[in-house]
Amino acid sequence: MDVIADSGDRHDGTNVGQALPAGPVDEDPGEGEGASPHLTLDGFTGTLEHLLTLARAQTINLADMSLAALLDQLTVALRQAPAAVPLGQKADWVVMAAWLVQLRTRLLLPANAPGQREAAAEAGQLRGRLVALEAMQALAGWLEQRPQLGQDVFARGRPELFGVSVDAGPAIDVIEFLWASLALFDDETPPDTVLVYRPAPLALHTVTQARARILRRLKDQPEGVALNQLLPDEASGADEPSRRVRLRRSGWAATFVAGLELAKQGDVVMEQGEDFEPIHVAPV
Repeated sequence: MDVIADSGDRHDGTNVGQALPAGPVDEDPGEGEGASPHLTLDGFTGTLEHLLTLARAQTINLADMSLAALLDQLTVALRQAPAAVPLGQKADWVVMAAWLVQLRTRLLLPANAPGQREAAAEAGQLRGRLVALEAMQALAGWLEQRPQLGQDVFARGRPELFGVSVDAGPAIDVIEFLWASLALFDDETPPDTVLVYRPAPLALHTVTQARARILRRLKDQPEGVALNQLLPDEASGADEPSRRVRLRRSGWAATFVAGLELAKQGDVVMEQGEDFEPIHVAPV
């Protein structure tokens, strides 16, 4: 039942509750039966939903009806409602009762009273909130009926899994594995003589050799020397140019790293006055 409607005056000028005098009202004809509590009031017997419909249609006089009895019966209905009744339906009952209270209070005020205008403004605000609430409920119902990711639809690359998810692993035949292992020791099988390529190791200078060389040369130089004077001696002989270049580069790298380690340990002091100037190394 839609309880969000205009509760203002009729277009012909008749106020709410003034269309018909109080009197017995027939039972609810059946529409909405069971959706709202059954009430027994002065001049009315039926459901709360049917009472609100008659009040909004101005076919029943609310002035002779006791709001206290209405609220008491609604409270009893809320307390005795079965557990299967959803909370949203109970909230609709409360909203229906609030509309009846609002329509009843309009009969107590003059049409042009300030309180009447304030009540109309508050009713408009309430109407807007109820419209927004109904829209949110409709959107929530629409989202709930949409296919759910991981249940009804699945992301690309993820298969649908039924029951308990068990990661599949490769199946291994133990007997075949043992026979294959024994076949490796069979005399009829020739041994694997394929050579594995291994690059030839390069004879380069190491940091350990550079540390020893720096400490040995600084013993005779208490004032310190430039870093290039601590480089290893160039290899003599008819070596190829590429090998000499690799030895020279590894000598510089090993000497510089060894000097930094010694300076960090406090054995030497490394200083450089300006950018790109020679690095001076002195013992501590």
